Amino acid sequence: MVKVAIMGAGSWGTTLGKVFADGGNTVTLWARRPELARQIQKTRANPDYLPDIKLPDSVTATDDPALALAGADIVVFAVPSQTMRDNLKVWTPLLPPDSTLVSISKGVETGTHLRMSEVIAEITGAGTNRIAVLSGPNLAREIAQEQPAATVIACADENRAKLVQAAAGTPYLRPYTNTDVVGVELGGACKNVIALACGMSAGLGFGENSMATLVTRGLAEISRLGEALGADPRTFAGLAGLGDLVATCTSPLSRNRSFGVRLGEGGTLAEAKKATHGQVAEGVISSNSIFQLAEAHKVEMPITEAVYAVCHRGLDVRDMIAALMGRSRKAEYNPVG
Repeated sequence: MVKVAIMGAGSWGTTLGKVFADGGNTVTLWARRPELARQIQKTRANPDYLPDIKLPDSVTATDDPALALAGADIVVFAVPSQTMRDNLKVWTPLLPPDSTLVSISKGVETGTHLRMSEVIAEITGAGTNRIAVLSGPNLAREIAQEQPAATVIACADENRAKLVQAAAGTPYLRPYTNTDVVGVELGGACKNVIALACGMSAGLGFGENSMATLVTRGLAEISRLGEALGADPRTFAGLAGLGDLVATCTSPLSRNRSFGVRLGEGGTLAEAKKATHGQVAEGVISSNSIFQLAEAHKVEMPITEAVYAVCHRGLDVRDMIAALMGRSRKAEYNPVG
C-alpha cells in the first residue's frame, strides 16, 4: 500500500483516485475550488464530473496542496496541459523528495513545444527516472463504472513504472509498463487532434469509411512524428497509440470528438465549447503546438495541419476535407505521408 496524491479533480483525476483506492492505497484528491473539495468529502462523489460514481472511503478530498502532497509516494498531475507549468511552480516546494511523479495530461505545451514530462522535469528539477506518464484507451466514465480496460505506465526507470503499475492494478483496470516515454506521450497528445478531425467528419454526415481512413492515416502521421523524436515505433501499435486513438476517435464520451462533431455541423468554436460543457477540447489547443512541432522537425502531418487550419486559421470544415482529398497521390507507405 502506498500514499497517492491526485493533483486535479476533473473526471480523469477523480477516476484515477477511485482506481488507486480500489487498488488498496490511500488517496488524497486535490481540488482547485474549496467548495468542490468540500462536496466530494461530504457526498463521496464529484458532483461536477462524476456525480453518480461513489468514491471509496480511502479517498480524501482537499483544496490544500500541502496537505495533499504530504508524505505522498506517488504524485499524479491531473491538470490541463496548458496550466501544468503554473501549477508546478506552486507545488514543487511541497513535493516529497523521492516521490514518483506521474503525468496524465495529454498535450504539448504552447510556445515551448515541450511534452508534459519535459515540463515536469524543467520546473521540478526531477530526473527522468522519477517521472512517469500514464496513457491509453481510458475514457474516464467507463473506467469509473469499472468496465474492463487497460492502460500504459511509461518511465525511463522500469522499477518506478512497476511501482505505479502495482498501485493502479484493479480487477477492472490492467496496467502495462513501457520505457518509451516519448512515444506514450506523443500518442496521447496527437490522438486528440485526430479525434477532432473524426468528429468533424461525423458532423458532416460521413460514415465509417471516412472514419477508418482518418484513424489509419492519423496513426501514420503520429508514428512519423514519434520516430522523428526518437520514439519506439512499436508503441504506436499498442494501447497508448492505436488503442487510445480508436477510443478517442469513435466514442461519444470523447470531448475532442464531440467538439469536432459540432464544428462539422457548422458550429463555431464558441458554440462547440458550449456544447462540451464550456470546455475547449485539448486537441484544439494542441493542434497549434503539434503542428509547429512537426514543422520544426520537417514531418508532414496533413490531418493535423488541416485541423490546425480550422481551429486557428478559420478554414471551413468542408474546405478542409477537400484539401485532404485533393493532396497528391502517393504510395501508402511513403515516409512523408
